[in-house]
Amino acid sequence: MNSTSLYLLIALAPLVGALIVGFFGTGFLGSFIGRRLSHNITIAGVLISFIGSVIVLFQVLDGITYDGVLYTWSIIGTTKIELGFLIDSLSALMMVVVTGVSLMVHIYTIGYMTDDPGYQRFFSYISLFTFSMLFLVMSNNMVQLFFGWEAVGLVSYLLIGFWYQRPTAVFANMKAFLVNRVGDFGFVLGIGLLFAYSGSMHYAEIFSQSDKMADVVFPGTDWKMLTVACIALFVGAAGKSAQVPLHSWLPDSMEGPTPISALIHAATMVTAGIFMVARFSPVFEQSTTVLSLMIVIGAIGALFLGILGVVQTDIKRVIAYSTLSQLGYMTVALGASAYSVAIFHLMTHAFFKALLFLGAGSVIIGMHHDQDIRNMGGLRKYMPITWITFLLGTLALVGTPFFAGFYSKEHIIEAAGAANVWGASFAYYATLIGVFVTSLYSFRVYFLVFHGKERFPATEHAGYADGEHGHHGGKPKESPWVVTLPLVLLAIPSVITGAWLIDPLLFGSYFDKVITVLPAHPAMAELSGLWHGWVAFAIHGFTAVPFWLMMAGLVVAWYCYVINPKVPAAIQRRLSLVNNVLNNKYYADWFNEQVVTRGVRCLGYGLWKGGDRGIIDGIVVNGSARVVGWVAALSRHLQSGYIYHYAFAMIIGIMALLTFFVLTVH
Repeated sequence: MNSTSLYLLIALAPLVGALIVGFFGTGFLGSFIGRRLSHNITIAGVLISFIGSVIVLFQVLDGITYDGVLYTWSIIGTTKIELGFLIDSLSALMMVVVTGVSLMVHIYTIGYMTDDPGYQRFFSYISLFTFSMLFLVMSNNMVQLFFGWEAVGLVSYLLIGFWYQRPTAVFANMKAFLVNRVGDFGFVLGIGLLFAYSGSMHYAEIFSQSDKMADVVFPGTDWKMLTVACIALFVGAAGKSAQVPLHSWLPDSMEGPTPISALIHAATMVTAGIFMVARFSPVFEQSTTVLSLMIVIGAIGALFLGILGVVQTDIKRVIAYSTLSQLGYMTVALGASAYSVAIFHLMTHAFFKALLFLGAGSVIIGMHHDQDIRNMGGLRKYMPITWITFLLGTLALVGTPFFAGFYSKEHIIEAAGAANVWGASFAYYATLIGVFVTSLYSFRVYFLVFHGKERFPATEHAGYADGEHGHHGGKPKESPWVVTLPLVLLAIPSVITGAWLIDPLLFGSYFDKVITVLPAHPAMAELSGLWHGWVAFAIHGFTAVPFWLMMAGLVVAWYCYVINPKVPAAIQRRLSLVNNVLNNKYYADWFNEQVVTRGVRCLGYGLWKGGDRGIIDGIVVNGSARVVGWVAALSRHLQSGYIYHYAFAMIIGIMALLTFFVLTVH
């Protein structure tokens, strides 16, 4: 099999599985495919993609890359709209992460969705999503990138609203769709600007002109054109990767089934914006203004969105706010021009966050679909595999030395400290304090769920939150193997990938010729000068400030939620104002609904009333009809039937023409 055929197989295998199951397993064209065959077909498609992606990764390590056109879709003048693949170290790594996590989610779904009537439909959706994400990361031009970008948004809409009978799910998927449209509007503007000034949609041609475009001034302003284009592109990234202020859709997206929380909102869709900025590093490097904007926006999310996780009581929402915080860390790395560090954290985060989401789903199954952590406790002895894997994911998330998250997060903090863009100092301290916050909310969940006294009744629960699965009574018990096997397989990279891959990804030549960093941004150069190997770095980590902040968060959580559970309630009473602000999520949703939505509604009403009915209907359409009527009414009086009236009109006309020509000549 040649390389092009392999790339097509990787991209299209999940699509074929999604189409077969979607058409013939959901009743759309029949129900010929049952549950077992549905998951076998889609898992086989994703497995083929995963194996192919691993093969491609090894080929890239051997120096085999590809940038070619597969199909010319359209030719507009001299501009070609093409479909093609760019296979290099960045896309190969993303392909392995996407297909690897997706494969685990597919297997996990067999156990989690076993009683759901939409079983086949769900497998079709998640397989289609895998294809969409692969289409995005493998693209070599902006048109294909945009198609993949919109496809993951569409499928996420379908998955978040999977239980469409529930009003909350419908509201959540509509919210995600609309907020992402705001980001996508900026994304389209950025693509349009780069195309207008480079004359190409192809990555390589655009990046080769980045130095020339850096000197172009945006018409009518003194702003650099690339600054405007990069701001527009970052607006798109902020929408897709849930950055402030376009972040509010992600926590509500937990209304979807737990497997998609792991697939879309931990490992793939929300990382698309991070991937896009890293891919466009030759362009973003030309604008220090945009780098400063990114590092500040990322720092705000890393700290303040993480704080919201401390007051959440839904186990999935706590992890969702953790995702928002970690995406903020990645954006800080992008703003510091540490693109390789951002991608490194994207990869490690994909594994341990998928593990935590799937672990939360296992807990939800054991708790008969009760998601409130206040109703749990002591699950360690009932669910030992879920407990140990969830603990490993938590240790990776908080940045425990030798775990994967430690190596990536620690380097983000150091990169923020070494960056020379405006806002770097704020980002450094925000990410540093964020370590304590991350530890606090992470161990809060861990202790409330797996330790302490049992707070759940021994008989049937009154309700369930995560879907229409039904519930049963009795003590919690460990989930079936199709649920626990992905937990074990995800726990392994959550522990070892940091130490294993940090040398080649950050300080080796893996991202050479893929990521561009200008000499004016020295963060990575400074980190390279301080690097002495993964063992020495981890040992030194035990004496560093982030480790002690992490330990402080652990101790506070242990004391407040295991030793003296009355303390959190007392703090809430004394800080009721702060607690209200946090419970209302800084009133971001209120602002969007009461100010933005009403403002847009008023604007729309004004455009309809004044623009559509007043100007278009009243003046342009009806007004022109009235003018014609008036002219006809006047001219009717000239049709008298007398020859001398017509002769008089002809004489007047001839005199008017002669006067016009005389005046024109002189």
